[in-house]
Amino acid sequence: MELPTGFLSEDQLTCSICLEVFNNPVSTPCGHSFCQSCISSYWDRGGSGSKYYQCPLCKESFRKRPELQINRTLKEITEQFKQMANASVLTDGRVGGVERSHHHHPALSPPPRAGEMPDTIFAEMMARFQQLPVVRMPHTTQPSDLHPQSHSQASDHHDPPPPYSPPHSDPSNSSPGLPLCPIHLNGLEFFCRTDNVCVCSICVETAEHRGHNVTSAKREWHIKKSQLGITEVELKDLIREGERKVEEIHNSIQEIKAAADRETCEAVGAFSKLISSVECCQADVLKVIEMNLQAAEQRAESLLRELEQEIAELKKRSTTLGQLAVSEDYIFFFKTFPALSTPPQVSNWSSVSVSSQLTSGEILRAVNQKLEPFQEELQKLPEICKQLMSDQSVPRPSQKVRRVQEYAENITLDPSTAHPRLIISRDGKQVHCGDRHRSLPDNPERFDRVVCVLANQGFNSGRHYWEVEVGGKTDWDLGVASSSVNRKGKITVSPANGYWFLSLRDRTDYAFRTEPSTNLTVNPRPSRIGIYVDFDKGLVSFYNVEARVLIYTFTDCFSDTIHPFFSPCTNKSGQNAAPLIIWPVTATE
Repeated sequence: MELPTGFLSEDQLTCSICLEVFNNPVSTPCGHSFCQSCISSYWDRGGSGSKYYQCPLCKESFRKRPELQINRTLKEITEQFKQMANASVLTDGRVGGVERSHHHHPALSPPPRAGEMPDTIFAEMMARFQQLPVVRMPHTTQPSDLHPQSHSQASDHHDPPPPYSPPHSDPSNSSPGLPLCPIHLNGLEFFCRTDNVCVCSICVETAEHRGHNVTSAKREWHIKKSQLGITEVELKDLIREGERKVEEIHNSIQEIKAAADRETCEAVGAFSKLISSVECCQADVLKVIEMNLQAAEQRAESLLRELEQEIAELKKRSTTLGQLAVSEDYIFFFKTFPALSTPPQVSNWSSVSVSSQLTSGEILRAVNQKLEPFQEELQKLPEICKQLMSDQSVPRPSQKVRRVQEYAENITLDPSTAHPRLIISRDGKQVHCGDRHRSLPDNPERFDRVVCVLANQGFNSGRHYWEVEVGGKTDWDLGVASSSVNRKGKITVSPANGYWFLSLRDRTDYAFRTEPSTNLTVNPRPSRIGIYVDFDKGLVSFYNVEARVLIYTFTDCFSDTIHPFFSPCTNKSGQNAAPLIIWPVTATE
């Protein structure tokens, strides 16, 4: 199938990896095309341990390596383009298939076939759109006649074309069917590029257009039409991209609605559990109060019974004494007097009392002491949720990401600090966890329990930035650590102990490692993390590079040299085998 030459552009047929015209082009599932050998080599360089394959242009990831087939249509277009490009270059005295005459005789070019462009137009278009040197054919009033041209003019490819100077003509010589010049009533068969207007042969010779860049109207028409074709293709690409983005936004809204419903249900469930816990706690506290009251009442009742019994005995004795005092029977008096005159045995009730902690308010103070901080935290919860949503709910392009990228550093890993299970690439840019410990010197710098490694570079001032590819890993730790941190045995990771880093666990649980950890909601899921450090301000920030979104910022005071910190975490039976890759920083548009 013959293709119109005006619709071909070398940029459209160039592989973005080797920057050459396609050779055996293949297309990835995301729609981008590359040379078969280029994309294969690109994916092979990613390493056999990598669990994902990315498009070099749009960075879309594929869990399984795509099986690429040669794009036959694109290959046919590329081959035709190469043939036409070769035909347009001046070789062996031929330009666009028209042989140049070395004698001052008119040369005839074969008339173009139907549906093809004239060779002169094709040569000029190739010069415009492919930056190829052009040799302009002599201008004529008839398509098949060529004026003689000197050898020096033909060989100078870089001089601008001379103004068009057609011979004198009259209306009888104009091609039939052409619009007529309103001034000279001659056919408008020429185009003045200087004034961007169609003119006749007489207009060209007038002072108004003399010396202007004039060409054949038909030639300019073909060129402009080809430009329209290229513009139309570009517009269609823009429309497809816009429609894809519209679909993506619609899908995002549906996902957000589903997430909102899920968050609502889970939040209601969490508060219901909290309310249930509070109610249970309330019941337990009331039960304690009731038990204290019952204990006090039982003690009081026991004391009252004892006291009342003693009072009853005393009253009985008092009655007997009264009767004895008025008795006239002295024999009875003498018998009972010894027993009644002896003081009765009574209890000492002066130190006896009934008391309880309820009267001191101890329980109420304990309840208030625990509930007041809890109420304060609950009051903060809505504001914290608003802040999280305002920071991360709509991932807009962040200009700050581009600014921090200006402080990019060339970071490499320090093998002398690496845990014995970690395997570092030769260039110091990748690290992953192996299956067993290696026999390595137990130097003081080496971590011997936590699978982590520090960078060679240390910072004690200024601003610094680097990016790490995390891909589809399930677990990782990234950040900075003080050079004086403990590296042996069990390590407590927190800013107070010289560690400032972001963690991922089980694919979805993001946290900044404080004490306790600060849990984070990260959306969308990042595949590349940017770390920015301002030593003087004590600032460490983490970015989702592709979404250009700030994930989290922590402010502290760095009192010692800090180093970039990396932990790919353990392999987890092959689920987390992919390496952490220090990625070269490129400016985000």
